[in-house]
Amino acid sequence: MTVKEKIALFPHSPGVYRYYDAEGKVIYVGKAKDLHKRVAQYFVPPERLNTKTRLLVSKIADAAYSVVDSEADALLLENNLIKQYKPKYNILLKDSKTYPWICITGDEFPKLFITRRVDRSGGNRYFGPYSSALHARGLVEFFSELYPLRTCNLRLTSEGILRRKYRPCLELHLGRCKGCCIGKVSKEEYNGWIDEIAHLLTGRGGEIVSTYRTLMQEASAALDFEEAQVYKEKMQRLERHYSKSVITSVADTNVDVFSLVIDGNEGFGNFLRVRGGAVVQSLNLGFRMNIEEPQESVLSTFIAEIESKFGSLSEEVIVPFLPDVHIEGVIFRIPVRGDKLSLLELSAKNAREFRFHSLRQREQTDPDAFRMSVMEDLRKALGMKELPRHMECFDNSNIQGTNPVASCVVFRDGVPSKKDYRKFKIKTVIGANDFASMKEVVNRRYSRLLAEAPDDLPQLIVIDGGKGQLDAAYQALAELGLTERLTVVGLAKRLEEVIRVGDPYPLFIDRNSQALKVLQHIRDEAHRFGITFHRDLRSKSQISSALREIKGVGERTEQRLLLHFGSVARIAAASEEDIAAQVGPSLARRIKQQLGYEK
Repeated sequence: MTVKEKIALFPHSPGVYRYYDAEGKVIYVGKAKDLHKRVAQYFVPPERLNTKTRLLVSKIADAAYSVVDSEADALLLENNLIKQYKPKYNILLKDSKTYPWICITGDEFPKLFITRRVDRSGGNRYFGPYSSALHARGLVEFFSELYPLRTCNLRLTSEGILRRKYRPCLELHLGRCKGCCIGKVSKEEYNGWIDEIAHLLTGRGGEIVSTYRTLMQEASAALDFEEAQVYKEKMQRLERHYSKSVITSVADTNVDVFSLVIDGNEGFGNFLRVRGGAVVQSLNLGFRMNIEEPQESVLSTFIAEIESKFGSLSEEVIVPFLPDVHIEGVIFRIPVRGDKLSLLELSAKNAREFRFHSLRQREQTDPDAFRMSVMEDLRKALGMKELPRHMECFDNSNIQGTNPVASCVVFRDGVPSKKDYRKFKIKTVIGANDFASMKEVVNRRYSRLLAEAPDDLPQLIVIDGGKGQLDAAYQALAELGLTERLTVVGLAKRLEEVIRVGDPYPLFIDRNSQALKVLQHIRDEAHRFGITFHRDLRSKSQISSALREIKGVGERTEQRLLLHFGSVARIAAASEEDIAAQVGPSLARRIKQQLGYEK
């Protein structure tokens, strides 16, 4: 039986399907609300599939399925099978590390510690996981300051304490433990502390603060001021701790928040768990899509992974868009205003930061691959056919029309190629006319490049300026017949908007994207290079004018004086006799008078 004949028999039920290659290895696992309809979508005319999906279909030698009761069950089974088989073409989690948990043991006198292994036997309770071990350690240290819990490895039992089986350690003498091993703390009191810690770890700190406030007031009314002070200090410590947390204005908010940033074939997700209005857990995860996946499917995979790590989801889940799965008892909500929108924006900010740091880390470990990734981002953002591996940027510089110049800087594979930089003096334009100057410079640059190195044309030209400068540059390229061979855009500095020829609306690229940063870098480099050239010309012009204004001083005389004395200041400071030795006594006297140094 062929694969097509097999899938024709797949039922119209929710479930999980598996594709195998010729060697019997699982190469893809997917979920579906309707197995028959979903699998049939792969076996359509090849031109209707993208390249990567066509490659997957060409490798399929066999198919199988598992029917489940609901979409939620299909999601969890898919997640488990992906972890088991690690199929080549599935969305793969890029972050495979284990995360720290805070464990409360199931002993009569429980211990509190951090672990990366979860073993719920023996009544152990686990809270987490935490994306930062530093955060987890900080919480344990905070609880140690607030509650005098034991840190020893003794297996304490009430019977052993009655028989005086244990001896106190140094922690008791230092005041960091109350001595539960020798009966100084009752089991009920000790486990009351543990219950409070569990409440704090699940985001119910506000309830404990209110309880402490009530107990403090009762102790104060009973004139037990020492006891009232203990409750006051605990209450203040808790309030200080929660003031550092992200708190919504609605104290009873209990939601889970997901956000996702898709970047090419990669995804960067952030998850927040909010309990009692406080963010109690946060986790970032990265994904790699080996075939094209809709963002709804990527979000579903993210949700399944979080559910496997954190347990059941909240009844309300905040998302930027709806996943392609329905989970019984869970409401997916896309907020448009208020605190829940603020939580979604906070999660999205975390996802963007995670993407940024992932890219920066990749830049350090594999700079070539990172630059190619950025070039691909830029290509997509500008709708180009080719990667902009060779980019050039033009900038005009003049002050009130004086010394008009232009600069051209060149980037290759995203980095400056300074040996290819060029600077231009404006020759055919009189006065301050940025548009005409831009047209002249672009025409001169590419006329020469066509004559000398026609195979070294850039894929992308960036014009520092707005629509006027861009149109002028485009006219020059049109006259040279280059408009079909390369892309030209303008970058307006005020709003960092990309202007395209013939498009009345500017293109806004994400301000945090590396693609925009490359455009900003080449624009700023062109501006710096042009300003430096203009400053040098202006300085020479000012030096020249100081001497040229003197009657009898021409270009050759000026050069002779500057060559001998080194600068105008040294000429002015020299004696009339020394100057006369170069230009004669009559002209030397006029130079001293004009420069204002005559005694």
